Amino acid sequence: MSEDIHLLSLVELADAIAARQLSAVEVMTATVARAERLQPVLNCFISLQAEAALESAAGADAALARGEAPGPLHGVPLAHKDMFYRAGHVTTCGSRIRRDFVPDHDSTALARLHGAGAIYLGGLNMAEFATGPTGHNEHWGDCRNPWNQNHISGGSSSGSGSAVAGRVVFGALGSDTGGSVRLPSACNGVVGLKTTAGLVSRHGIMPLSHTLDTVGPLTRTVRDAARIVSVIAGHDPRDSTSGSRPVPDYEAALTESARGLRIGVPTSYFYDQATDEVRALMERSLDVLRDCGATVVEVSVPDIERINNLSNVILSSEAAAIHEPWLAGRPEDYQEQVRNRYEPGLHVPAVKYIQALSARAGLLREFVDTALAGVDALHTPAIPFPIPTREETNVGGGDRMAAMVAGLSTCTRAANYLGGPALIVPCGFTESGLPATFQLMGRPFSEATLFRLGHAYQQATDWHTRAPNL
Repeated sequence: MSEDIHLLSLVELADAIAARQLSAVEVMTATVARAERLQPVLNCFISLQAEAALESAAGADAALARGEAPGPLHGVPLAHKDMFYRAGHVTTCGSRIRRDFVPDHDSTALARLHGAGAIYLGGLNMAEFATGPTGHNEHWGDCRNPWNQNHISGGSSSGSGSAVAGRVVFGALGSDTGGSVRLPSACNGVVGLKTTAGLVSRHGIMPLSHTLDTVGPLTRTVRDAARIVSVIAGHDPRDSTSGSRPVPDYEAALTESARGLRIGVPTSYFYDQATDEVRALMERSLDVLRDCGATVVEVSVPDIERINNLSNVILSSEAAAIHEPWLAGRPEDYQEQVRNRYEPGLHVPAVKYIQALSARAGLLREFVDTALAGVDALHTPAIPFPIPTREETNVGGGDRMAAMVAGLSTCTRAANYLGGPALIVPCGFTESGLPATFQLMGRPFSEATLFRLGHAYQQATDWHTRAPNL
C-alpha cells in the first residue's frame, strides 16, 4: 500500500493510520517527497513545513503506540490557503504587503483540525488577498493546474485545488466569497463546498468581505468533505456570526441514498452561458442522479443578475474598508488588477451599501420559495464553459479576457449573497482534457442533503478516482 499512499482518499488514509496499517511517519515521508517533487511543476505551496510536519507525524505514531484513541483525522497531512492564521508563523495572504506578517492567534478552523489529529504541511498559494478567480499571482507566481499547466487553476483558493487534485495533500481549506472554493474545485476537478454562512468560524482568517466570506474544504471525495466539515463546523464564541445549532454527523448521513430527493434544473440564467459541451456533460450527470433514485424537474429562479449586482456592492464596499489604509499608503504593492477591484469600493455611497445588505433576507426567501420550492437542491454548471488558459485570462489576454474572467463566477456568486451552501462535484472531462463539474445549491444548513446527492453520484461513477499524470 505504501507506494500508492498518494492515491488514497482522506477517509481511507485516516482509517488506515488509525488501524495502524500505515504509520503517520510513512505517510508524511511519502507526502513530503511528492510535494517537493511537484512544487516546481504546480507551484501550489507558498511555504512547505516539511520538518515540523515529520515531527508531528512521529508524535502521532507515538500517541497510537501509547494506546491513545485517534481523532477522525489522525496523522492526515493537510495544507491550507495561506490566509488561515497560525500564531507565531508567517501568513502571507498571497500578498507582498503581508509577506512577513506573523499573527498572534490561531484560526479556529485550523485549531479544530489539529484537535482532530490532522497535521499541517504548509501554506498554499492563492490569489492576492483572496481576490481573483483565475489563480494568477505576480508576487508568488501563478499556481498551475495539474491536468494541464497551461490552463488556470482557479481562484482564489488556487493552491488548495491544485494540491488536492495533484494528489499532493489529502484535503485543504479555502475561503469562498464569490466562488473561491468552488472555482478551483471546478478547474482542478475536485470536490469543493461553500458552506452556509455561520456554519464554520471565520475567526483567524484574513477577511475579504465580512458579510460574504465563508470557509470550506476542497477534497477528493464527498465523504472526505463530510468528515472535514464535521470537524470544523459549530459555534465559536470568537466569531459573533457563527451559528449555534448542533452540527450533524455529515458522514453518517451518507448512508442514506438519493432516492426520493428532488433536484431542480433552472430554466433561466444558470445555463444561459453554458456551451453545448458543458450542457451535454450536465445532462449526463443528471441522468446518473436519476438512476440513483432522484427526481429531476425544471424550476424557475428569481433575478440572479440583481442578486449578483447587490453582492458586488457589498464585496467592493467591505473590501475597500479593509484595505483603505494600504490603498492610501502603499498602493504600488498590489497587483494592478487587485487594486483596481478595491478602489471603486471607496466611492460606493453608504445608502447603496445598506440597501444591498437590507435586501438579503427578502431575496433569500424569494429564492427558497421559487428556485427551491418542492426540490431539495438546485443543479447548475460550476463554470459554464471549458476551463480557459492562463494566457487568455491574464492581464493583456485580449478583448475577451474581461468577459471570460467575469464569466467564471457566473454560477457561483449568488450563493454567497444568499448565504446557502453549494457543493461542487466532478462529472467528467471536456474535449480539451480538463475537468468538468456540476454545482448543487441548497437551503441554508442543508449540507447533509447536498452531501447525500454528491456521494450517491460518486458511488455510481469513478470521475473522482481519476488522477493527473504527474
